[in-house]
Amino acid sequence: MSHSQTDTAAPTEQGTLAAALRNRNLILGGLLTLVFLGAALLSFLWVPYDVTQMAIANKIKPPYADHLLGTDHYGRDILSMLMVGARTSIAVAVLAVGIGMVIGVPLGLWAAAKRGSLLDEVIMRGNDLVFAFPSLVIAVMITAAFGPSATNAIVAIGIFNIPVFARITRSGALTLWNRDFILAARVAGKGSARISFEHILPNVLNLLIVQGTIQFSLGILAEAGLSYVGLGAQPPTPSWGRMLADSQTFISFAPHMALFPGLAILLTVLGLNLMGDGLRDLFDPKLRRGRT
Repeated sequence: MSHSQTDTAAPTEQGTLAAALRNRNLILGGLLTLVFLGAALLSFLWVPYDVTQMAIANKIKPPYADHLLGTDHYGRDILSMLMVGARTSIAVAVLAVGIGMVIGVPLGLWAAAKRGSLLDEVIMRGNDLVFAFPSLVIAVMITAAFGPSATNAIVAIGIFNIPVFARITRSGALTLWNRDFILAARVAGKGSARISFEHILPNVLNLLIVQGTIQFSLGILAEAGLSYVGLGAQPPTPSWGRMLADSQTFISFAPHMALFPGLAILLTVLGLNLMGDGLRDLFDPKLRRGRT
């Protein structure tokens, strides 16, 4: 029996790997994401120049041998700023998505388990209330109370992610509660909470991975937007959004100051969206067959 199970599992794993290797969106998106993730990790160990030191004599230099992407209005190396800024953007997005998942997924499971009840209605209407306030508005309110910082940006984006994950978890869970294997678990004496985490959660995990990738890209955009208006990471911590804000008065004669952080945001978000699209195709055989 065990030999038969192994033979059956192997083709499935090989088929999934082959489908992943054929998925151009997944490959391209993964490569773009790895480039910026690698730059962020490398910045912990090495950057071409210290981003906290100004060199006014070298300010607003176009790309050349010593500074491959040029320098900004303080003479700081733009490549080094982008590397450290990637670390800031990725950290904010990861933590914000983590907050959304840690709080939103249990709420979604709870609402699905109590579907049609007052608790379900309260959770979903609470989600609607949060959706009524964009992350920027939430960030402004939090900043007014506690001051601008990367931490407050994480909290603001994380709060906005909670109803996203709650809704998608509830939606996926509702389609499973009437399945035979769930009925068997209830007959075996398992409670709603145990069924939700042992049987429902593993079956909606694919949905959460795809949505997490999408929210990660939106988190990077949101962090850049908050930093652009001064509500995100504060100087001297580099941030892609702050770099764009600093470059707007120099764009007519130093376009490279805006071009490179703009491209970094564009390519990172594009890579994550492509990867999310590829993962959705990979996890949903119907979509994969339809596109083939």
